Amino acid sequence: MAVDPVQLELFRHLLVSIAEEMGAVLRKSAYSANIKERRDYSCAIYDHRGETVAMGDHMPVHLGAMPLSVRAVIDAFKLREGDVALVNDPFQGGTHLPDITAVAPVFVGGPNPAFFVASRAHHSDVGGMSPGSMPMAREIYQEGLRIPPVLIQREGKLDQSLLRLILANVRTPIEREGDLAAQLASIERGATRLRDLVTKYGMPRLSEGIRALQNYSAKMMTAALEEIPKGRYRFEDVLDNDGISPEPIPIRVEVRIADGRAVVDFTGSAPQVVGPMNANYAVTLAATIYVFRCLIREDVSFTSGILRPIRVIAPPGSVVNAQAPAAMAAGNVETSQRITDVLLGALAQAAPDRIPAASCGTMNNLSFGGSGWAYYETIAGGAGASSRGAGLSAHHTHMTNSWNTPVEAFEHQYPVRIEEYRIRKNTGGAGRHRGGDGLVRSFRFLMDAEVTLIADRRERGAYGLAGGTPGAPGHDRLRGNRMAPKSRNAVRAGDLVTVMTSGGGGWGR
Repeated sequence: MAVDPVQLELFRHLLVSIAEEMGAVLRKSAYSANIKERRDYSCAIYDHRGETVAMGDHMPVHLGAMPLSVRAVIDAFKLREGDVALVNDPFQGGTHLPDITAVAPVFVGGPNPAFFVASRAHHSDVGGMSPGSMPMAREIYQEGLRIPPVLIQREGKLDQSLLRLILANVRTPIEREGDLAAQLASIERGATRLRDLVTKYGMPRLSEGIRALQNYSAKMMTAALEEIPKGRYRFEDVLDNDGISPEPIPIRVEVRIADGRAVVDFTGSAPQVVGPMNANYAVTLAATIYVFRCLIREDVSFTSGILRPIRVIAPPGSVVNAQAPAAMAAGNVETSQRITDVLLGALAQAAPDRIPAASCGTMNNLSFGGSGWAYYETIAGGAGASSRGAGLSAHHTHMTNSWNTPVEAFEHQYPVRIEEYRIRKNTGGAGRHRGGDGLVRSFRFLMDAEVTLIADRRERGAYGLAGGTPGAPGHDRLRGNRMAPKSRNAVRAGDLVTVMTSGGGGWGR
């Protein structure tokens, strides 16, 4: 059965709209500002094999990694109608422990699942040694509750014993229970909408449309690679350090392009580190998929077909494919950004007019809390300039697609006041087109708390391209004194914490 272009586009929008609606249900049902306001979540649909069918316009670092969590669930269970599994283990497809993924099968009359639906949400606390569960850990056991694939719901019935176990290990159990319930609601909405599609179009026609979408994505990715000159393109950049040792952490890549295919080889990158800057293979894969998807000029479905012409080599035991029991909290948020930077730097040699200079290169992770409360947010910086124009200022870039928490919502919910929130002028790199500026965000604490900052690009600015200069590094202060960008700090009522984020690189002389 052939699928004509009109039908192909119809199925694309129908399936993506389901993932988007799942996200809307999750956002509107959630308890935490992290999901309601920052929108730190992702939803997606998978076929009966666990291959990606459609994704919402959510978080790139979630979406590219989530298929490995779905695969871990499929391998762990023979799922039945009404089952829902949870997983956050970075060594089984997760990214870091705060990102909890819910996965459910969708049956449409046969004995086996016809689809799988999944939602991943960043929970503002999952236990561990610091409020917000983004600690300066040395092993994953310090980072919080680690969940292998487990069934939170069996044939429609919630496992109350498992839920009590999870809630007993977090600082904010009411908020966590509400956010988990919101994830289950989003899962149910996705399953309902998929069954509606099958009723309307029939399973054979829908299956053919899905296969056509996956094949079309593969063809478009191949065509984009064929536009790039054949060759080997190398680049390296560094993370400032792991917060334990002052030594920089190099990440190296060689991208080999030939005949519409790419081999992405991270051999030569640093060994996994003691601190929490380690990324797993799922995060490295997510960053790679994101960068190569950006090479496709057209708006095509983000399906499993995107990855068919691409092979990713990430040596086990390296900082881009760390092994247990490595600390992993910041690999998802910081190392993913540097992986993106080195991939773009390599591809800029092949397609200089299409690749932007480096963006701020960090999510500027700030987490804090006290007795019975916890908060986490990422803070924007400057985007890199390109041949087409200046970079955006105060913008979340690349592997994050989150929003800021509005000051009004933030101050209503937490014992903190935002005293300053502005663009950090003239921090973007100079060039024919300037890099975007970072920003300044100052927090006045109204009660004692513990604060953890994990940020990068404090030693070296984001690189420029085509003669553009680097962006300015970031800078952070506590009580008016310099604050270590990877540190755990006790603050007292009245203390001021200020995060000044890095600018993007400039483009052109």
